[in-house]
Amino acid sequence: MVWQGGVAYTSLVSFIDTLNRLLGDPNEKELRAIRRLVPAIREWEKSDAFQNLTLDVIPRKTQEFRDRIAAGTELDDLLPEAFALVCRTCALIQGKTVLVGAQEFVWDMVPFDVQLVGGVVLHRGAIAEMKTGEGKTLVCTMPVYLNALMEKGVHVVTVNDYLARRDAAWMGMLYEALGLTIGTVRHGMGTNERQAAYGCDVTYGTNNEFGFDYLRDNMAPALEHQVQQGANPLKPKGLTYAIVDEVDSILVDEARTPLIISQPADESTEKYVRYASLVRELRENRDFNKDEKQRAVTLTEEGVKKMESLLGVENIYTERGFQEVHHIEQALRAHGIYQRDTDYVIKDGEVIIVDEFTGRLMPGRRFGHGLHQAIEAKEGVPVQRESKTLATITFQNYFRLYKKLAGMTGTAKTEEEEFESIYRLRVVVIPTHKTCVRSDKPDAVYRTVAAKFAAAARIAKEKHAKGQPVLIGTTSIEKSEAMSALLTKEEIPHQVLNAKHHEQEAEIVAKAGTRGAVTIATNMAGRGTDIKLGSEVAELGGLCVLGTERHEARRIDNQLRGRSGRQGDLGESQFFVSMEDELMRLFGGDRLKSMMERLQVPDDVPLENRIVSRSIESAQKKVEGRNFDLRRHVLQYDNVMNKHREIIYRRRQNILEKIGHVGDSDGEDHPLHDNIERAMAKEMQILVGIHGRDIDPEKWNIQEMEEHMHALHPDLGKKCTREYIQSFDDPDRLTDMLREAVRCFYRDKCMTYPKEIVNRAEELITLRAIDTHWMSHIDDMAHLREQVAFAGFAQRDPLIEYQDQGFRRFEQLLAATDGTVVRALLQVDFGQFMTHAFTDRTEDEVKNVETNEGEIEAGLTAKIPRPTAAGKANSNRKVGRNDPCPCGSGKKHKKCHGL
Repeated sequence: MVWQGGVAYTSLVSFIDTLNRLLGDPNEKELRAIRRLVPAIREWEKSDAFQNLTLDVIPRKTQEFRDRIAAGTELDDLLPEAFALVCRTCALIQGKTVLVGAQEFVWDMVPFDVQLVGGVVLHRGAIAEMKTGEGKTLVCTMPVYLNALMEKGVHVVTVNDYLARRDAAWMGMLYEALGLTIGTVRHGMGTNERQAAYGCDVTYGTNNEFGFDYLRDNMAPALEHQVQQGANPLKPKGLTYAIVDEVDSILVDEARTPLIISQPADESTEKYVRYASLVRELRENRDFNKDEKQRAVTLTEEGVKKMESLLGVENIYTERGFQEVHHIEQALRAHGIYQRDTDYVIKDGEVIIVDEFTGRLMPGRRFGHGLHQAIEAKEGVPVQRESKTLATITFQNYFRLYKKLAGMTGTAKTEEEEFESIYRLRVVVIPTHKTCVRSDKPDAVYRTVAAKFAAAARIAKEKHAKGQPVLIGTTSIEKSEAMSALLTKEEIPHQVLNAKHHEQEAEIVAKAGTRGAVTIATNMAGRGTDIKLGSEVAELGGLCVLGTERHEARRIDNQLRGRSGRQGDLGESQFFVSMEDELMRLFGGDRLKSMMERLQVPDDVPLENRIVSRSIESAQKKVEGRNFDLRRHVLQYDNVMNKHREIIYRRRQNILEKIGHVGDSDGEDHPLHDNIERAMAKEMQILVGIHGRDIDPEKWNIQEMEEHMHALHPDLGKKCTREYIQSFDDPDRLTDMLREAVRCFYRDKCMTYPKEIVNRAEELITLRAIDTHWMSHIDDMAHLREQVAFAGFAQRDPLIEYQDQGFRRFEQLLAATDGTVVRALLQVDFGQFMTHAFTDRTEDEVKNVETNEGEIEAGLTAKIPRPTAAGKANSNRKVGRNDPCPCGSGKKHKKCHGL
């Protein structure tokens, strides 16, 4: 099956739907099997033994469960009792309160039957799709409690710090009553605080915090600096179980951008300011072409000549190199593609990314590949240096490290194929507690954006006049402010909920369902806050949701709709679309617009037709399919790096764990010592293999071998002189003697220092060598990823080429690391390791790093380049100078690889 533009994706979805109709819905089959557990749970809950429980004895019941697990009881066998105990505890803590910031939360919940079903789904390692308002936050407490009984730690992953803090405090009332400990990892916490949080039975935090802690742990110079379960001495090794809230947002929307930890580079930032000024002289469609679908900009031939003239060079490619052209095009992207108050805002003299899915500001996070610097130069704010990558992993590969993974969201079914193929996660749709009676009206399609906004404002005014609350959804900060201006002109009081006002968003959302409330909000995905109807609102028709634009993902639209009609409430929703909207403009809206113009349809008259709505949904499916292809492609390449990462991190962790007690006066050699001696022997074998492999000793490069031994240490050079080396005529014999010379020298050196000092030196030098070469390997593989596009010219699969060359480069990495360790240990003065100053200095370096959380949370293009068409290039066909370059860059061949 060929995957092109999402066509195969949508065809596969249709095929699965047809198969389900013929064979029966697998979702319903699974629900029937799970529902059989509900009576058993209720029976335990209503039993005298449980009804007689009080809050002071419930922790003892938890300990009893743990003892039974230690004795061999399986979690599945314990499930009915454990879930029942959670239900009973919920009843006992009714009326308890907790304060989170300025908000007070009162406990008034006991799980419904459908929530029990959702809890079982999560325990079984699947995704529970539950509509907005169905109580997902409470649902996860049951599987969390059951799995926490294993005492291996459970992670609950949220989309922002506020939700992590809120849910930990709110659900913490229940966990503490059950006898569990709760921790929260938040941005800005120190090592000791993080270790304490990860040492708890249940740990709440964001996907970024968990992921970056994993990377930082694998950069730590000692065990005591590691924090997560996999390294934290307070907990057994391993990432055991995680429940991901808003799982579609984290595992789909943010999957294409890898987690990256980096350090600032030394390169000057002046060029960004210069290019930002120069590109203002260029004109679109004359000097450069803009592709909004790909968010790419390419210089034309005229544009190249113009830049050569402005820069005062004859040939920009030969005199400045491809890197300079890249920076020019990034400056053009900053000017032509990325818009202020849509993709980013300026706050306190900094460029701050706006999450395209939630509209939330992402302070401290940056675009990659020089784009952030180009935007800073464009906006006239201080330009920060580019960074060097120290560690990286995609969310796809991070979350697959967990032995068991589950997720919950209101919208996952549309991405079921992706969850199944990449994460092996089934999606189970949980029925609502009460039937949804919301009225979803057909899209109102207008010719222009202005007409669409005016219509939405008119409807909002009508609803407000009768007291019905209105929630208006927009796709950007700029559009939310434009809508706000319209409502202000109509004298309609309203609140704005977007990234510029997120400090008050919880309070605004809480009031969005009250009588007469009008709220404008950017995309609500990931907000995680319920909108409850105020008094008398139900009689007025409930919450009215007005969407001012269709998002490219159906899930986002469904999340906005889902704000209305929660728990069987009345409500209504409608989307307003114009022919000038991005989705319509890029996917066939011009035809409809031309038709409306020919029919002379007035601007203020909408098309309300189910066929139009279906065509919009069809366009969304195409985009979803294309994005799935891109994410799948990123994963295929990252799987290669993932194998390398696993080996390096395992090697690194073994070093830390095996010498976790360095400093004890046991006088034992560290296991690493044997590996180092083998590496020294291997180094001598390589030396002779390169310079003395000829059968005829007269052809040996004796001078090079002598210089090499002297470079390792002058004392070795004094022993292994030219005369000494010439005294051998057999390469194997020479290798053995050089090995013995190095072994004796190193043994004598080690004997002059205490064993614990030698162990510490070997550990830290090996870790430093691993980290240094791994950092270079990350960049090397990133460059290789770009280079393998040329494999298409020779009709080779770029992915296979990447795998093969990646394997060879990884072997070179291991050899280079060993060589660095050998040279450093033979040359270094062990005296500097007499104190922990070297360890402390290394730890300070680890702290001085940056992360790319902005790219992650904004769901932007991954650092790994997008998949190219190079794999389909035909090397037998001559590529014309004006044809698209087969490398997939989007440039003309003459301006790319046809130079």
